[in-house]
Amino acid sequence: MTAWAVLVAAGKGTRAGFSGNKVFQRLGGKTVLSRALEALEKAEAFEGIVLVISKEDEAAYEDLKRDEGPFERVKFIAHGGETRQESVFNGLKSVPEGVELVAIHDAARPFATAAIFQESLCLAQRVGSGVISHPVADTIKQIDPETGRTHTPNRSELRAVQTPQSFRLQEILRAHSLAAQEGYTGTDDAQLYEKYIGPVRLFSILPDAYRNIKLTTREDFLRFQRPLFRVGTGYDAHRLVRGRRLVLCGVEVPHDRGLDGHSDADVATHALMDAILGALGEGDIGRHFPDTDDRYRGISSMKLLKKVMDLVRKQGYRVENADVTIVAQKPKLLAYLDAMRLQLSAALDCPAVNVKATTTERMGFEGEEQGISAQAVVLLAKEDM
Repeated sequence: MTAWAVLVAAGKGTRAGFSGNKVFQRLGGKTVLSRALEALEKAEAFEGIVLVISKEDEAAYEDLKRDEGPFERVKFIAHGGETRQESVFNGLKSVPEGVELVAIHDAARPFATAAIFQESLCLAQRVGSGVISHPVADTIKQIDPETGRTHTPNRSELRAVQTPQSFRLQEILRAHSLAAQEGYTGTDDAQLYEKYIGPVRLFSILPDAYRNIKLTTREDFLRFQRPLFRVGTGYDAHRLVRGRRLVLCGVEVPHDRGLDGHSDADVATHALMDAILGALGEGDIGRHFPDTDDRYRGISSMKLLKKVMDLVRKQGYRVENADVTIVAQKPKLLAYLDAMRLQLSAALDCPAVNVKATTTERMGFEGEEQGISAQAVVLLAKEDM
C-alpha cells in the first residue's frame, strides 16, 4: 500500500476573526499547522505529504519550518484555489503517479489521531473510501424552505462527517476532474465521490472522533488556548560525600563535603527544574537528563536549567515567580542566599525569585548531616499577558 496525504491549509480564517490564515495561530505554544503535520507524521503510513497553501502564506510556512520544522514528509507544495474544492484538486494533482491511496485532511483539524488515519486508509484500500464520522448528539430539524415546515430525521441514522477522507487516488482524481468540468461544487470530497464514483464507507472511532474537531470560530480556538497560569512543585535530595564540591543554585559553597550525583548534584536547581517541568506537564529531570547519559556527567545544573527554560519559552510561557527552600543542617547558607537568588533570577529571566534555607533541628537525614534536600514552587504565566 502506497499512501500520501493532501493537507489543505489554504483558508483565510475569516470566520475565526484573524487577520491572517488561522493555521498559523498558536495553540499551547505550537501552530495549528505544525500540530496537523505532526499528526500526519505520527500515523507513519504516509510516504509523503502535499501541503496546499496560498501563495501569500509561503513566507509564513518557511518561517514555520525554521521554528517548528523541518517537516521532512512534506514533499510538494501546491497552491490553493478560490474554493476548498479547487485547493484539494490542486493538491491531488501534485501527488506522484503510482501512489495508490490518498488521505485528504484539513489542517484546521490538528487533533486527528494515528488510529483515525490508519483506519481511513485501510478502508480505502479495501472498498475505495474511508471517511471518519461520529454519531450526531443533537436532534436535527430539516426545514422546508418554501413552507417552513420541519421534519425530524431519525438521529440514529445521522452521522457528522470529518476529515481525513481517504480514497483510491485515481478515483478521487476522476471525481474532482468531472466536478470541475461540470461546475459542480460539493460540501466535501466524499460528496464528489458519491456523485461520480459510488457509495462512501463511513467509520467511527470514539472518543477520537469527538476530539477531532475543526477549528472554525474564535470560540473554537479559545477552548484550546493554554491556561493563563500554571503551577509546579519540585523536590530533590542528594547525599553528602567527601571529594565533591558543594554547589547550590549555581553558587559554590565552601564545605568539607559536596553532594553526590551524576551532574554537579545541585539539589536546589534540580528541585527548581522539576517544578518547572511539572508546570509544563513535561515529566521530570530524570526523563530529560537521565543519569545513564554521559553527556550530563559532571555538567553544571545551570546549563540544564537553560534547556528547561527553552521548553518554557517554546510553550509560550514565562516564569512569573519562583520560591526555593534548601534544607541543610550544615553549612550555614545565609551569606550565600543573595548570590543564589541572583543566579536563578538571571537564568529564569525573572526578578521575583526567592531562595531561603532552613534546618530540621537535627532531625532526619538533613539534620544528621547525611544529605541536603530542596523544595521549589514555580508559577508560569502566558508570555503574551
